[in-house]
Amino acid sequence: MGVRGLQGFVASTCPQVCTVVNLKELAERHRNKHPGCVPTVVVDAMCCLRYWYTPESWVCGGQWREYFSALREFVKTFAAVGIKLIFFFDGMVEQGKRDVWVKRRLKNNREIARIFHYIKAHRKQPGRHMFFIPSGLAIFTRFALKALGQETLCSLQEADYEVASYGLQNNCLGILGEDTDYLIYDTCPYFSISELCLDSLDTIMLCRQKLCESLGLGLADLPLLACLLGNDIVPDGVFESFRYKCLSSYASVNNLDEKGNTISAVAHHIAKVLRLHQGEKRLEEMLPLGPNKALFYKGVTSYLLPGQTSPWIFQKPKGIATLHKQVVAMSSDPESKQEIPVCTDPDSNQESPVCIDPVSNQEVPVCTDPEIKQDPMNVEPEIKQQVTMVSDTEILKIARMRHVQGESYLVYNILTSGEIECSNTLEDALDQALPSQAFVYRPVRQRVYSLLLGSGQDGASSCPTVREWFVYSGNPLRHPDLVRPLPMNVPGGTPSLNLLWLNQELGTQALRTDTLLACFDLLSSREELQAVEMPFQALCCLLTYLFVQVDTLCLEDLHAFIAQALCLQGKSAVQLEALQLDCVDPRAVQLGALLVRGLTMVVLVNSVCGWPLRVGDFMPWNVFDGKLFHEKYLQSEKGCAVEVLVEQNGGGRDRDPARTGRAPGTAGLAKDSTGDTRGQEAGSTSLSGGKDTRPLLGGPADALQGRDRQLTALRKPEHQMSDGSEDAADIRTTALPPHKDHLRCGWW
Repeated sequence: MGVRGLQGFVASTCPQVCTVVNLKELAERHRNKHPGCVPTVVVDAMCCLRYWYTPESWVCGGQWREYFSALREFVKTFAAVGIKLIFFFDGMVEQGKRDVWVKRRLKNNREIARIFHYIKAHRKQPGRHMFFIPSGLAIFTRFALKALGQETLCSLQEADYEVASYGLQNNCLGILGEDTDYLIYDTCPYFSISELCLDSLDTIMLCRQKLCESLGLGLADLPLLACLLGNDIVPDGVFESFRYKCLSSYASVNNLDEKGNTISAVAHHIAKVLRLHQGEKRLEEMLPLGPNKALFYKGVTSYLLPGQTSPWIFQKPKGIATLHKQVVAMSSDPESKQEIPVCTDPDSNQESPVCIDPVSNQEVPVCTDPEIKQDPMNVEPEIKQQVTMVSDTEILKIARMRHVQGESYLVYNILTSGEIECSNTLEDALDQALPSQAFVYRPVRQRVYSLLLGSGQDGASSCPTVREWFVYSGNPLRHPDLVRPLPMNVPGGTPSLNLLWLNQELGTQALRTDTLLACFDLLSSREELQAVEMPFQALCCLLTYLFVQVDTLCLEDLHAFIAQALCLQGKSAVQLEALQLDCVDPRAVQLGALLVRGLTMVVLVNSVCGWPLRVGDFMPWNVFDGKLFHEKYLQSEKGCAVEVLVEQNGGGRDRDPARTGRAPGTAGLAKDSTGDTRGQEAGSTSLSGGKDTRPLLGGPADALQGRDRQLTALRKPEHQMSDGSEDAADIRTTALPPHKDHLRCGWW
């Protein structure tokens, strides 16, 4: 993220740019200077995920209860000194940055391959230097912060622009993140999350004024410098030859590396050459823009916040739409209005025509240059979204509001652009025994597409296709997958979104539940699922779907999932942190990631169906723990008795496994009823004893017959909370700030 090479340049060459500050002291000064104003820090949450995830274990699917506790401590520390936090999350990937997104995902694939190679070789988790964030961390962090009473916002474009805009317009104390773009924006101070000491609230402030002094530039020159060096909009290869020319004519006075010399040379060229003709010549007359002219201007203007201009641009370049309208994402009111500049032609003083955004009722500049209009790189996402996938403006307003407030997942993206993405998951590309989560949950998404885009029609044939950018083995991500909706099977026909989202009648809640189950194709199991106690209903729904969908899953896998969910209810974050694993199994790693991705699908389906389930019941810190699941998986695979798995009657990890008729560690050798290689020998043990010889859940038919056993296992008496487990109780009872939709749907 950010400007290529700038972070290293600042650290090695311009140490004066970095100043140690104390956020508590800055907050006191802010209060003295602005009486009655609460010091506010805007947090770029996507930059902070690695800092927040402090649990030692990360390959097993996530230590969610430990993570929740870490977030709570973070929030409490700032609240104790009177600092308000506003959290921003990325809500979409801009089309102009898709190539960068793809490159990062492919790089992540290589990192994941190295992780699995290490696990297979050493049977343990790699060190922190190979750390990869658990699947779904960004999604569930939003809900965790909401559960902690924090204001979270989801952007309508990549979040850095909206973070910088919010900080500037609301006189914030500063921005907390880790992105050199915040050195380029002319906004409030920028604080480093990676250098933050939570105990003292000391961190590093990176000062853009001192950066300008070091480079001999003005603040208005920084966007130009960023684009010439390369950033997420302008690839660094575009001006590679130009930078070489600057470097060849630059006499370095410092002993810098090549990157440092390049940055200094480009800055010197701006200060000593381009400034001589500033105001007299256009940039395209002074720089080798060529066919990249529009892209370059787009990069420069992307750093201009509302009300700001650049001395390097006479007028808005022809065909370039501004990003300024997207600042409305920072208001929960979708009707809120901002002043929006129009798109103008630099060769004339004529304003380009504007159109009306059907959601925000705002004027938006449109492209009129026929050459530029053909290039999708020059069309901002909000322009693309004027032609939405649905025409109901009321539904779009509600979806937009919920998206901005971080209450839904993918819904607004589907309704507006018909395009969604999902990043990497810990999946072993060399082991195809378990299918990728992208395919496992695709039928669920297809039914969601029918529900969102079908306008309440019974058939899905009239629905448009949805473009999916999902990472899985063998997908080079050159193009999105075009996915067609699947028809819904709901008595009375597919309900409309107006009915699911707006209807207040008592019977509608039952319809919402039926629709959710229909998305998982489990409507026939409604009564059995509703008989399961809280908070296991959503988990049981997900497990039933998984065992129907994936025929390489077996009873031992099911036992491990159920046992960890039951035992989790009585454990605190401290107890879970102390849990030690004998070894790490690569298949269990994939299973943990598969389940957590499934929980994100529950988030999607629940928000589409109008929240028939309480959100807290399927948050991972209430139903899943990676290490605990891994322990139960290893025990189940060894054939341990049910008392050991559920930790009853004095059972524990030291008890001998029940005899199962096979050698320990032979998972993955059995075959299913069709003769295919199975994930494990099944039926050798069950929750009812150690000598079960029932047949394997070999496919959909067998899995359907096994539903009753799954449901029965989850009808266990509720475990009593262990000593010191206040964390678990607090997590279940923490409430959101009141919201009428939350109260109506029983959000938490």
